Amino acid sequence: MTALLAGLGLGLSLIIAIGAQNVFVLRQGIRREHVLAVVIICAVSDAVLIAAGIAGLGAVLEVVPWLIDVVRWAGAAFLVGYGMLAARRAWRPPGALTIDSALPQSADSAAPAGPGDGRPATIVAAPARLRGVLLTALALTWLNPHVYLDTVFLLGSIASTWEDQRWLFGAGAMLGSVLWFTALGFGARYLGRWLSTPRAWRWLDAGIAVVMVAIAVSLVWPR
Repeated sequence: MTALLAGLGLGLSLIIAIGAQNVFVLRQGIRREHVLAVVIICAVSDAVLIAAGIAGLGAVLEVVPWLIDVVRWAGAAFLVGYGMLAARRAWRPPGALTIDSALPQSADSAAPAGPGDGRPATIVAAPARLRGVLLTALALTWLNPHVYLDTVFLLGSIASTWEDQRWLFGAGAMLGSVLWFTALGFGARYLGRWLSTPRAWRWLDAGIAVVMVAIAVSLVWPR
């Protein structure tokens, strides 16, 4: 259970940071277009990358077991640094997440102006095609170099320090991806406006900093 929760905490901490993928999922959720397909693409892609990291690095560390201690301390150092960056963002936020342009038009604002109405006519964007949305989701996931550092190398490395429980750790990280993308996509109508404020991201970054440092300590603490 400890390994599962540790994986869940690290997975959420890595994935919650503002990024193009999260903004895209949030945007599709707000527009209510192909949300389930986007959530599935992102969650399954994360699961594949996490499994690849655990399996690949696990095989290497079985051949060179002394690397486990190196990975343990290197991972702890990286997590502390990552946590400090999150703490700095919480202390001095870079700015709000801009999503207003993705909001669907209301019935009033979308209605064309009538004679003497006094309101400007509003053009409502046509719904995006499923194929284009899926290709965009795949590109934002698989063509992002950070996903290989965070999801494959970092998660795979830290999972390997749990030895026999590394797949439980990975399952926790996969669960974190499912929970986050589901909440972000289907809760977008509620989360969108809340996450567009600097204060909300300051709280999120503060929580990320605490989780990162706590996991770093657990890596080097005797078990």
